[in-house]
Amino acid sequence: MSIPTEAIGSIPRPPALQAALADHAEGRLATDELTKLQEQATAETLERLERLGSPVLVDGEQAKPSFVTYPLAGLTALAPDGAVIPFADGHTRQLPRLTAGPFRYGVHADSYLRSARRHTDMPVKQAVIAPSALSLLYPADGIEGYPREEFLRDLRDGAEADIRRCLEAGAHVVQLDFTEGRLSLKLDPSGGLLDEFVALNNEVLGRFGQAERARLGVHTCPGGDQDSTHSADVDYAQLLPKLFALKVGNFYVQLAGEADPERVLRIIADHLPPGARVFVGVTDPVDPVVETPEQVRDRVLAAARHIPVAQLGTCDDCGFSPFADDTSTSREVAFAKIEARVRGTALASEALGL
Repeated sequence: MSIPTEAIGSIPRPPALQAALADHAEGRLATDELTKLQEQATAETLERLERLGSPVLVDGEQAKPSFVTYPLAGLTALAPDGAVIPFADGHTRQLPRLTAGPFRYGVHADSYLRSARRHTDMPVKQAVIAPSALSLLYPADGIEGYPREEFLRDLRDGAEADIRRCLEAGAHVVQLDFTEGRLSLKLDPSGGLLDEFVALNNEVLGRFGQAERARLGVHTCPGGDQDSTHSADVDYAQLLPKLFALKVGNFYVQLAGEADPERVLRIIADHLPPGARVFVGVTDPVDPVVETPEQVRDRVLAAARHIPVAQLGTCDDCGFSPFADDTSTSREVAFAKIEARVRGTALASEALGL
């Protein structure tokens, strides 16, 4: 046995792909040419991860517009003035607003997984957006002829299909991105919104059997965009007990960027469900300094003092560029951090006699 290690999802796009995305947005590049470059970037990402010794690969989300909006591709009943997400450095991201029903996924994540699996025989993990995040598309003042209850029913069906299609396509693990969990406590300190998010996600997760849930996971972090976060000032103690109520077998928890990781580890140890595995963040994508393998090793060993090794894994705190236009972290720095995570986790496994 050794300690498993996995990436969260996004990896910065190559400069040529970044330029192509800009050209495509301005109508200077055809869609088929952009698709070809995305496919090349996906293949190169998988090859580099395999070369670094990653036991589980990701496609780096090279073809996704963002980790949250991929299901909206091709949909027309959207307006640009949806929910605004403010980040600590002052910049914002804005979701679209749904203007009419019924809500249907325009793209399912298995399309990215199937593309990735054409380039490797290694296990491939697939990230999907949690239904709780997409629930923010529905406007507070409602939609005439399309009540919120009907929207949520359509959303639950779409989210189930998104997850199930990835499982059927052979995903090693399907990870729900739940960055809005911590953010919800900033929007509603009472915890009511978080309770709604957890209940919605569990309604979807409850549709899967125990064996399937062993291949499902949830990722939480305080956001990571342009080297800033949206909810790092929210106390993890408010989130984690409710996070561990989600019906999955794997939890991916941002930790390296926390001011007091030992305190967070104690909370995790108190609430981690029996049989579940927690992947703790050992590299910080928001910090431009590349961790050493020895630093990663020491972070893993600290976690092992609180969490049974059989329930422990490692990950990056969050994706390196969850929005396609984020160039704050270079591709080379991201791969260097990933290499440190892989090597440092192996050093910790050796130190623990695994």
